[in-house]
Amino acid sequence: MQSTQLSPRYRGLRLTALAAVASMLAACGSGGDDNGNGGKPNTKPAYIGAVTISSYDGATDDLLTAGLGKDGLASSTAPLPLNPAAPTAAELRRYAIYTNYRAIVDTSAGGGYGSLYGPNVDAQGNITASEGKVAGVEYVAYSDDGSGQQNVTMLVQIPTTFNTTQPCLITATSSGSRGVYGAIGTGEWGLKRGCAVAYTDKGTGAAPHDLDTDTVALIDGTRTTRAAAGKNAHFAAPAGATSLAEFTAANPHRLAFKHAHSQRNPEKDWGKFTLQAVEFALWAINDRFGAVSANGTRQRTLDQDKVLVIASSVSNGGGAAVAAAEQDAGGLIDGVAVAEPNLNMPPNTGIVVRRGAAQVAASGLTLYDYTTTANLLQHCAGRATALTQAPFYTNPTMAPFFAARCQTLAEKGLVTGANTDQQSASALQALRAAGWEAESDDLHPSLAAFDVAAAISVTYANAYARASVTDRLCGYSFAATLTDLKPAAIAPAPLASMYATGNGIPPQAPVQLINDRDPQHGPYLNLPSVSASTQRADINYDGASCLRNLLTGSDAAALALQAGQGLTLRNGNLRGKPALIVHGRSDALLPVNHTSRPYLGLNRQQEGVTSKLSYVEVENAQHFDAFIGVVPGYSNRYVPLHVYLNRALDAVYDNLTAGRALPPSQVVRTTPRGGTFNTPAPALLPSNVPPFAATPAPGNAITVTANTVQVPD
Repeated sequence: MQSTQLSPRYRGLRLTALAAVASMLAACGSGGDDNGNGGKPNTKPAYIGAVTISSYDGATDDLLTAGLGKDGLASSTAPLPLNPAAPTAAELRRYAIYTNYRAIVDTSAGGGYGSLYGPNVDAQGNITASEGKVAGVEYVAYSDDGSGQQNVTMLVQIPTTFNTTQPCLITATSSGSRGVYGAIGTGEWGLKRGCAVAYTDKGTGAAPHDLDTDTVALIDGTRTTRAAAGKNAHFAAPAGATSLAEFTAANPHRLAFKHAHSQRNPEKDWGKFTLQAVEFALWAINDRFGAVSANGTRQRTLDQDKVLVIASSVSNGGGAAVAAAEQDAGGLIDGVAVAEPNLNMPPNTGIVVRRGAAQVAASGLTLYDYTTTANLLQHCAGRATALTQAPFYTNPTMAPFFAARCQTLAEKGLVTGANTDQQSASALQALRAAGWEAESDDLHPSLAAFDVAAAISVTYANAYARASVTDRLCGYSFAATLTDLKPAAIAPAPLASMYATGNGIPPQAPVQLINDRDPQHGPYLNLPSVSASTQRADINYDGASCLRNLLTGSDAAALALQAGQGLTLRNGNLRGKPALIVHGRSDALLPVNHTSRPYLGLNRQQEGVTSKLSYVEVENAQHFDAFIGVVPGYSNRYVPLHVYLNRALDAVYDNLTAGRALPPSQVVRTTPRGGTFNTPAPALLPSNVPPFAATPAPGNAITVTANTVQVPD
C-alpha cells in the first residue's frame, strides 16, 4: 500500500501566505549573487558560473516550442538558420527544441500527438485549440569545478504561470547523450502545470570539438576557436599520450565528443548534476520571487521545504533522476517519475526475476555488458527468418554484411549453424538467453541497421575508461564521410548546427563511426568495414570483440573501463520517496530484465516494507517513441510510452499534493494500432492505451517476495 500522507512541504504551503506576499514583492529578477542580511539570503551555488537570463513572450518565442507552436513542432520542415554556416544563438535554440522534442516524442497525429499528448493538450488532458506556447524566463549557466573542463550546462525554465502559493519543480535531465534541451518533452508536463523545470545536459552534449579546425561550441551552441573559447568552451578535448596537433596531422578529420572523450566519466555524476540542477532552479525561483530585504537583497523565501520537487526524465535522464533520489541526502526531491530508465545494477544482489512460471534467462546486467553482447549478435540475429515482417528486415544494402557477421560468429563459436538462416536463428536465441524478451525480437533488425549497439558500446567504453580521442580505443574514431566512406572534413553548415541536431553518440549524421583498423580500405565507415582477423566485411567483428573483451580483460584499458563502470552502479535506496517507473516490455535498448524489473527487487531489498516504489510495465511499448511515426512497421506494433510518463507524473504529483495512492506495480495491457504491417496504422485511440489500474487484476499484478520479482506473462 502506498503512503497517503501529503508531502510536508506542500501541506505547509496551504497554510501560509508567505509565498503570496513574496510574489507581490518580487521584481523582475536580478540574476545576481545576493548575500544581504535580514533573513536567509538567496545565495547562488558556488559551482554556478555566470548566469544568462532570457524572457520569452509566449507568442513570437516561448519556453516549450521556441515560438513554433504545436504545428511547428510537428512539421517536417525544420526551422533552419538563415545562414546555415553561422547560426545565431536564438536560431540554434529554436532548432534544438524542435529536434529534441521530435527525437523523444512521436509527433504524428495518428500516434496520439495533439489528442493524447502534445503542447495543445492541457494539464487535465483536454484538447485545446491552443498552439501550446508557454511564456516565461530561462536561466542558463555552467556548473563547473573551477577548471573549465567540466562545464555542465544547467538551464531553468520558469513559466509566467508559476504559482508561488503552490510552487513546484520537476527535473528534466537530458536523455541519451543529448544537450540541455534533450528532455524538453518531459519538461512539457511541468510547464503545463505551472511548474519550473530544471534541465541539465549532465556532462554530455551534441556539439563536438572539430580537431581539423580546432573549433568548439560555447554554452549557447555557437562556435569559436578553442583558444578564443578558453574556459567558456562547452567541451574541448583533452589530449592523451599524443598531442591533439600531432594526432590530427596523422589522422585528419576526426571529431571528439564530450560523453566519450572528456575523460571525466560523466555518468558517475549524473545524479549529482541533477541535484545541482534542482539547487540552481531553487536559486532562480527565488531570484524571481524571493522577498526583498530592507537592504534590497533577495531572500530565500521559497526554499526546498516549500517547493514540491519531482525528479523525472526518460532513458539516461530517467536513470539520472533515480541516481539523484538515491544520493539526495539533503532532501531536495519529494518524488520520482521516470520512463525507461538506464539503471546499472550492482553485481551479486541475489535478485531473481521470474516471468510467469519461469525464471528469466538473465537479469541485472549492466548497460555495457548487455550492449556489447548486442553489438556482437544483433546484426546476425536481424536476419532470422522468424523476423521477415519486422521493420527494416528487408534491407538489401546491409543484408550481405549481416550474413558475413553470422559467418564470422559461427567460425568464432558464438553461434551454431551451417548457413545464414541457421546462424541467425542461433543468434536470436542467444539474445534471448542474454536477457532480451521475445517481445523485443522485431526490433533487432532496425536497431542493427542503425548501428545502435556499436554507437553505445564505443561511447561508453571511452567514457568508462577515460580514454582520450587520441587513443582510438579498440580502433574506433568519429568522422564525417563522403561517397568513398572514408574520413573527410565535416562541412561548415552541419558542424555549425550540431548543437541542435546531434544526439551526442555517433553515428549521428553527418558524423559516422569509423573503423580505423580496416586492413583493406584503411580508416573506413564501420558498418561495411573489414575485420583483420577474417579479411571479411563483417561489420568490424574485431572491433566489437575488442569492446566486449574490455569488460573481462586485464590490460590497462580493460581495468580502467571496469573501474569506471563500477562508479555508475545504483544502490536501490530511494530514501522513502514515492516513485513510479514506467518501462516498455518490448524495449530492446534497455531491456526490462536488466533494468527496471531487477531494480524493483533491489529497492525492496534495501527499503523493505517502507518502499514507496511502483513499477508499471507497458505491453507493446519500446524505447524509441520517435520511431513510431517515421519507421515503417513501428506504428502497427507499438504504443507511445510517453503517454505513460505523463500519467506517472500525474500520479506522483497527486500522491504528493492530494494523498492519492500510487498505482500498485502492474503490467498494463495495451492494444497495438494494427493494420497491415509496414503501412501506416489506424489512429491511436484512448482504448489502445488504458490507464493504470488502482487494483490490478491478479494476472496483471507485479509482486516482490523476498528477493524475487514476479512478473506475469
